[in-house]
Amino acid sequence: MTDYDDDKPRPRGELTVQIIPLPADTNANGDVFAGWLVKQMDIAAATVAGRMSQGRNATVAMERMEFLSPLRVGSQVSCYCDLVKVGRSSMKINVEVWTLDRPASAPRKVTEGLFVYVAIDENGRIREVPAENRLAPRAE
Repeated sequence: MTDYDDDKPRPRGELTVQIIPLPADTNANGDVFAGWLVKQMDIAAATVAGRMSQGRNATVAMERMEFLSPLRVGSQVSCYCDLVKVGRSSMKINVEVWTLDRPASAPRKVTEGLFVYVAIDENGRIREVPAENRLAPRAE
């Protein structure tokens, strides 16, 4: 978490990825492509899923995706991951994207999505998440 006033929203979860989009990542209007942003979110969530599954995993769904405001080129993009649920072989990870625009003094939330992963073996078949990691995701 970051240090902001109590009356201002804060990112939920663990800071997993930080990156700055470049002009090549933008559309004709100068806004960052949604696909570029989803890619960064997928990388962040896959990092958490890899730790939980202790090995390979695959994205199987995006249950929810909300684009709240445009992302500007040159902004510092931070992906925060929050493990929501761990099943026998699946993991649900909420990803919030916050950005710090160049002239701004406080970050703003631009996107949020819920990603679902499944643990897989070296042959791409579904396998169990290790039992010690299935016990308890974060308490709400």
